[in-house]
Amino acid sequence: MSSKLRFGLIINPFAGIGGKVGLKGSDGVDIREEAFARGATKQAENRARTTLAPLVELASSVEWLCASGSMGQNLLKELGFKHTLVYQAKNPSEDLDTLELVKLLNQQDLDLVVFVGGDGTARNICSVIKPNLPVLGIPAGVKIHSGVYAITPKAAFKVLENILANKMVSLIEASVMDIDENAFREGHVKAKKYGTMLVPAEHEYIQATKVSTSQLNKEHEVVYQADIAEFVIEQFDDDFHYLIGSGTSCAAVMDALDLPNTLLGIDWVHQEKVMQQDLNEQAILELLAKFPGKVKFIITIIGGQGHIIGRGNQQISAKVLTNLDKQDLIIIATKSKLAQLESKPLIIDSDDPQINQKFSGLHRVIVGYDDEIYYQIRQ
Repeated sequence: MSSKLRFGLIINPFAGIGGKVGLKGSDGVDIREEAFARGATKQAENRARTTLAPLVELASSVEWLCASGSMGQNLLKELGFKHTLVYQAKNPSEDLDTLELVKLLNQQDLDLVVFVGGDGTARNICSVIKPNLPVLGIPAGVKIHSGVYAITPKAAFKVLENILANKMVSLIEASVMDIDENAFREGHVKAKKYGTMLVPAEHEYIQATKVSTSQLNKEHEVVYQADIAEFVIEQFDDDFHYLIGSGTSCAAVMDALDLPNTLLGIDWVHQEKVMQQDLNEQAILELLAKFPGKVKFIITIIGGQGHIIGRGNQQISAKVLTNLDKQDLIIIATKSKLAQLESKPLIIDSDDPQINQKFSGLHRVIVGYDDEIYYQIRQ
């Protein structure tokens, strides 16, 4: 009898393609076509590579089961992992391919299913997977509210490394969440729970389900956010251009300026006037080239998860971050949102580990009026 562990692999090749080009999602053929028309490139396989490549030294401990082409086989071949092809996917692949692959994986004697995608991918898998089959998500989507993902691809590697090294790993049930993408593009977040899946209980590496401001004491949060906004605006310099990120904390800055706001996008403000709304990656790069050293980003954290880059703001890409220094990121968050993290660090999750490392370490976080703390960022 083989002592190898048997893992399934599912890659959604289109996960996250809408993020950098400002489409706030990738669900649906029309959105994918629009993303490619705007210059989007696939990132899911690269994020899977970040997780799996360091496991090559442990390749003899695992056998993979996968679908053809960009849904898994290509990457496993490239890295030299032993694998068995169990499903021939369409080219390009569709949601139905994910569903059919999971049904086949259910029939195998698997130890774990590793999948790469966003909330839509998790929702599809959850709808058909056996209740007792554990999963581990590698985050690649634009929106990731679900608690079935590692916090970053690198964190997913650490979880798999622990499993393959026979370290004790328990399992917990985690929520699968998804939102209405059409409403999301209109600035409204309507999240719904679609079920649960079993995930490794590695709390250091597995993200929590996203917590929204409405789940906190909303009345108190509004007051704290207004205090932060007032302090941020007092620091504005007319020589600088400010890109205001997504989320309610950043929206409070725009409200304090009495300016229209793209709640789930990035707006450009100069001398307290809106210059452009809902910038994508290319527009940000052009702005940085036009005003080198004179652009600052105001960003906040994802409640309950701690991400500052890589969740809902993929427009602030590795290419963008290459042109920035730590001091160009103005991080704002209420103390209650930071307290939810239970001392876990903030997370930066661009597609470039070297860029992530550049912005890791201690960083100032504005938590109130004339009130700042130092908080750790890691990749």
